[in-house]
Amino acid sequence: MPPDPKIIDLISDNADGTSFTSLEFFPPRTEEGVKNLHGRMDRMLKNTKPLFTDVTWGAGGSTAELSLRLALYAHDNGHVANMHLTCTNMTKNGDPVAAVRGALQEAHDGGIRNIVALRGDPAAGETEWEAAEGGFTCALDLVRFIRKEFGDSFGVSVAGYPEGHPNAITELKPGEEADMSEAEKGRCSTFDGVTCVCKDEDYKKEMDYLKEKVDAGADFIITQMFFDAAVYKTFVADCRKWGIACPVVPGLMCINAYPGFTKMTKFCKTRVTKDLRDKMESLKDDVAAIKAFGVQFGTELCRDLTEAGAPVLHFYTLNLEKVVYGILDNLNDGTGDLNGKVNESDAAMQQAVGSAWAREGDTVKTPFGKGTMKEVRRSGCGVIEFDDWVMAEGQRPKAYLRQE
Repeated sequence: MPPDPKIIDLISDNADGTSFTSLEFFPPRTEEGVKNLHGRMDRMLKNTKPLFTDVTWGAGGSTAELSLRLALYAHDNGHVANMHLTCTNMTKNGDPVAAVRGALQEAHDGGIRNIVALRGDPAAGETEWEAAEGGFTCALDLVRFIRKEFGDSFGVSVAGYPEGHPNAITELKPGEEADMSEAEKGRCSTFDGVTCVCKDEDYKKEMDYLKEKVDAGADFIITQMFFDAAVYKTFVADCRKWGIACPVVPGLMCINAYPGFTKMTKFCKTRVTKDLRDKMESLKDDVAAIKAFGVQFGTELCRDLTEAGAPVLHFYTLNLEKVVYGILDNLNDGTGDLNGKVNESDAAMQQAVGSAWAREGDTVKTPFGKGTMKEVRRSGCGVIEFDDWVMAEGQRPKAYLRQE
């Protein structure tokens, strides 16, 4: 296969201004899951004709080999691969720089020409991100390194956070909500009665940093998930105010299930409007209804975004296809008949390597009763303290469980 084109060139060549589609997949835990994902990637390439396809890089660099393998599979089978690369816990013989250089060289040798430059999240079981000694401290370092070592060989994209990076979001004390600016009100979120917001002074730092990443050589931006089109429109307008002229691609998390939706929005402190929250609560016990609503909501959001001039609709597929197909069918007025091509029989196998099936503090149900997640270890093993059992001296039993 010849080398991939750069994504920025494909976007720039779009003369009529219509929105493209792109897809994102993560590395599954098992080899059987990987094999099934290959089939899904092949089907979705044929059925949706994405402009490009992202492959994520696991927290803590946990999927480095597999992410590269999947990105190369995507390239070799007709996708324009956009490989995520983080500078978290990446070392080669103790050298984090050599590890990143090696990953980039392997990708380049295999024909990949597009990289998403990211700092990365902490590894599973860790709560704080730490830079490897002698390595990179942020995504900006990675963008600069790519341009220094590889020149213009790669197209480079970076993450943008319309509501602020989760680490830059503040939990407000009771009564502080009344002091929020109009801009803060437009990007705030509320969970369990607590309002969270990236304050104006922190948002300015976020935008200044994003400008640095673009000035260092990033070609375009892919946003963190959001569920309010107004948030995207404001973010694009702010990018232009900051002198950021590159394309801003909206990242769209497909609503597939109630637990995943609530967990991810709370973890990322994502803004959820009252109407959306109420609707999800009303449907939470009906799996099929949640997916159907995911299609309906996703369609409306995508229409708003295309009207706003979004260059690409980038779907975080969660390694599934039903909701993506439903949305695209609706956007094409049902002419594509993609719903008849859905195959999610392998959904249970599409769990991420090292992904936490619950987070610390979550209430979880087990065969032994209900308990509280006290710790999630690197392996994905959870330490659960049971709520209903009390032993001598007030001790509560713990279990060490992993979801397979």
